[in-house]
Amino acid sequence: MMELTNFGGSLALFCYGTGAVLCAGAALWIARYGDRMRPDRTAALVALAATLVWCSVSIGAGAGSALVGMAATARNLALIALVFRLFAADGRDESLKPIRPVIITVALVQLFQPILLFIEAQSVAFPELVQLTREVSRLLNMLVAIGMLMLLHNLYAGAAAVSRRIIMWSAIGLAVLFAFELNLYTIAYLAAGEPAVLQVLNGFVAGGTAVLFAIGANSRSADLHFRPSRTVTFQSLSLVVIGSYLALVVLITRSLELLGSDIARAGQIVVVVLAAAAAFLWLPSRRIRSWLRVTATKHFFQHRYEYREEWLRFTRTIGEASPDNASFHERAVKAVADITDSPAGLLLMPDEEAQLVLTARWNWPTLEVPAVASAYALAGLLEEHHHIVDLDEVRAGIDHHGETAHVPQWLGEAGDAWALVPLVHFDRLVGAIVLARPRIERRLDWEDFDLLKVVGQQLASYLAEQAGQQALMDANRFDEFNRRMAFVMHDIKNLASQLSLLSANAQKHADNPDFRADMLITLRKSSEKLNALLDRLGRYGGAPAQDVGEVDLTALAGRVEERFAGIHPVRATGRAPVRVLGDAEALEQAITHLVQNAVDASEKAVPVMLDIGSDGLYGRFDIIDAGTGMSPEFVRAGLFKPFVSSKTSGFGIGAFEAREMIRAMGGRLAVESREGVGTRFTINLPIPDAARLAADRHESSSKEVA
Repeated sequence: MMELTNFGGSLALFCYGTGAVLCAGAALWIARYGDRMRPDRTAALVALAATLVWCSVSIGAGAGSALVGMAATARNLALIALVFRLFAADGRDESLKPIRPVIITVALVQLFQPILLFIEAQSVAFPELVQLTREVSRLLNMLVAIGMLMLLHNLYAGAAAVSRRIIMWSAIGLAVLFAFELNLYTIAYLAAGEPAVLQVLNGFVAGGTAVLFAIGANSRSADLHFRPSRTVTFQSLSLVVIGSYLALVVLITRSLELLGSDIARAGQIVVVVLAAAAAFLWLPSRRIRSWLRVTATKHFFQHRYEYREEWLRFTRTIGEASPDNASFHERAVKAVADITDSPAGLLLMPDEEAQLVLTARWNWPTLEVPAVASAYALAGLLEEHHHIVDLDEVRAGIDHHGETAHVPQWLGEAGDAWALVPLVHFDRLVGAIVLARPRIERRLDWEDFDLLKVVGQQLASYLAEQAGQQALMDANRFDEFNRRMAFVMHDIKNLASQLSLLSANAQKHADNPDFRADMLITLRKSSEKLNALLDRLGRYGGAPAQDVGEVDLTALAGRVEERFAGIHPVRATGRAPVRVLGDAEALEQAITHLVQNAVDASEKAVPVMLDIGSDGLYGRFDIIDAGTGMSPEFVRAGLFKPFVSSKTSGFGIGAFEAREMIRAMGGRLAVESREGVGTRFTINLPIPDAARLAADRHESSSKEVA
């Protein structure tokens, strides 16, 4: 008990002592540096002096003495006078007829306190009368606090915009002081006794009010603004929610305690357990945090975003490696999604035909995205208008630049898809980000559009720079490859010449006819192989195919099936003849390489399927496997890049060579792949009749132009 008493005395000394020092410092500051033209300057000095006396008396005489009560009355009367002068600072002291009765009433209520103190001093022998007197005193203090808060509300609500900036700090200090005293005396009245800790803290609150007076008295106080950061506001709001939660738990448990039975005790235990479970489930929830953040932003800030913090986070996400070793493209999606609190996102980038394809996804594994995510029309629209597409508006049929007709069906049907942000660099579409709907649902507004547009331009520059660096690396590798191939081809030519000469001389000098025949066959085959290798190496330049003719895809599939017989099961499903234009030898070589890749990616017993079909204009040859599959990023940036391979022993030019040979025939090679599911390579080559018709039309157009 003695330790508690000593602690209470030390706390009272600290709080009231701090209040006295702050009041003295504020009074000196106002006297020396305060604006001498303010009509409330003298009233503020008197109020600070009265508060200083009250804090000093509270230290010496104790909080419950009559002397402290007299000092508190003097302080409150001085503060009432200060409020009156604040009306004068607003220029309304001549029109206070409705307010003046309230001020007089509050002052008269405060003047009853000395009378009650006198009655209490004369009634020491009557405890019940003393208790009644104290209850009336607390009630009057509550009325004074309520009256002062009403006056401050009228003062600030009725002030002009310029006057509010002048009286703001003084009004805040008075409102804090009397709001604290209202709670103090309300608790004291309900509990029939002053809460010791709150009563002591009153001195500290009075010191804080003095500091606000000093700030408001400065001639430049009108230029000061209280702008808490979003982080501080969010954390403060979180503390308010947690405090309210704890207060509710305490209120329920104390209410149950009044029942005074075993059932009440059991009820308290149940309430505590349920409250702990609720806190464990709800407080860590990202949804609750998002709701608090949106609520704080909506009600406490003029703008939704704290741009400095958002920009710092954006650059950190882009420039720093993540703990999960996310790729650059995945970090790019996350950097944009974090700005709008989107839980997931996709990055679409244009391919060689300006069609948008999936390049990376972040936290969105369940969304099915086709191989061609969007046709070139949408890419062209985004590139031309730089328009951020609100997908909710698209679903509602609201159109701005014709985007409703070009948004792909899969994106419109994805209810979680929220916005499509174009990434434009120097009027060229580098990509587009699909953002998922935030956990706390809201509509896109002008602030979202402005920020996402700027962020999209910055991200587009990063992506363009990364693509330029990759292109430079590829060019350097090609240069090295070409230098090496020049020497290799030179040596092979010499060897082919020597073998050819040996073959010719052997016909003259070989004595044994059988040996001569075997040697000629061996040398001739070696020469043919070397020449074929030279011809293959010469195709890397992408020159048009030389022996273009009609090729039966069904027969070609049969030959490929036979080649892999006994090595791995390969099944051809289409049996109807489909004839296309192409180089039979080069096409078979390309298909063989793609089938070999499919075999390498598949389990031994799982067959690779070959499917042949036609749409009337193009013949189609599909190579389908159920193997390991490839990531969208590898398909987009690595599959057809020379020297990049998913195999540990791969050279990385096979898929590139296959695509270049197919392109040289006038065809196209497309790929669809999903990790853990499999891969489909699709070769499209023109049908002879369709190719001839297109050539005739082109020739007719050329003649008309001529």
